[in-house]
Amino acid sequence: MATLEIHGLYCSVQTDAGPHQILRGVDLTVRQGETHAIMGPNGSGKTTLAYALAGHPKYQVTSGTVTLDGEDVLAMKVDERARAGMFLAMQYPVEVPGVSVSNFLRSAATAVRGQAPKLRTWMREVREAMERLQIDPSFAERNVNEGFSGGEKKRHEILQLELFQPKIAILDETDSGLDIDALRIVSEGVNRVRAAGHVATLLITHYTRILRYVAPDHVHVFADGRIVESGGPELAERLEEEGYERHVKGAVDG
Repeated sequence: MATLEIHGLYCSVQTDAGPHQILRGVDLTVRQGETHAIMGPNGSGKTTLAYALAGHPKYQVTSGTVTLDGEDVLAMKVDERARAGMFLAMQYPVEVPGVSVSNFLRSAATAVRGQAPKLRTWMREVREAMERLQIDPSFAERNVNEGFSGGEKKRHEILQLELFQPKIAILDETDSGLDIDALRIVSEGVNRVRAAGHVATLLITHYTRILRYVAPDHVHVFADGRIVESGGPELAERLEEEGYERHVKGAVDG
């Protein structure tokens, strides 16, 4: 059973004025088959947590441990984390000029699986996954994220999620910039992967709207770089009504 364990995680980001501490002691365990929603206001450290787990070089872990199935994630390079089963769907996916979606996906699958997928089988996998996400076949020949709409970028992220079948899926504001139809399609993709039962999901969001489609098992409130409250799905509904002000004030006062 895949398990991501985070203990006492502190992380800073380098700025012109020097290192700035963002994460301030994050403790979290996410097990296979579970979906954990991380909610909180802008600047609370949610995206920093995602990038720290993925190994973004801009974010420096200064203390704490992260393990995946008992293996030290922080000792792994970015590509090693991906091969170990970690997947990050970014809030703002980057453009990769000159690299087609088709070539990118096959290269990534080769890196994750350790060998190139058989071309005929792979083409069928991609085509069927694109159909499920209502992606036009011509999409495969476009350059990665170049000129993509917000919805196209997010569908491309979920296309990767479906194809790579990771152990840990970190979804950073996957609902950002999506209209109602795109949100439904993207959420259905996330739920298909969850239904297989082998992925642990960390869903980072501001709002409850995606949680109406992707039901979490656990909800955590993030403020001032740490988790300040945890609960079940009902916590998300309470946050929708009350907002984050109480948690932000409590984190600062604490």
